[in-house]
Amino acid sequence: MKRWTVVFRALANINRLKTIKMLASGRKMNVGDIAEDLEISFKATSNHLAILKNLDVLDAQGVEGHVFYSINLQMPKDFQKIIEIILK
Repeated sequence: MKRWTVVFRALANINRLKTIKMLASGRKMNVGDIAEDLEISFKATSNHLAILKNLDVLDAQGVEGHVFYSINLQMPKDFQKIIEIILK
């Protein structure tokens, strides 16, 4: 039950859902690009990305001083199921 609370709390934010949707297409984006697309601050975007990364929904890879985020194809099954439903 506690795990589902964490999952739903993480997905209860529209900006996190939009981020997942953007990255689900296979794109790799840095914080600045995501912040610009979402029209929110760099700091708020960083916080959203940290939450999703800590839950293994996103992967992060540093390249030339930038961190690029992408969907973690090995994310927990509970997130995979919910995200598949949300993205339909």
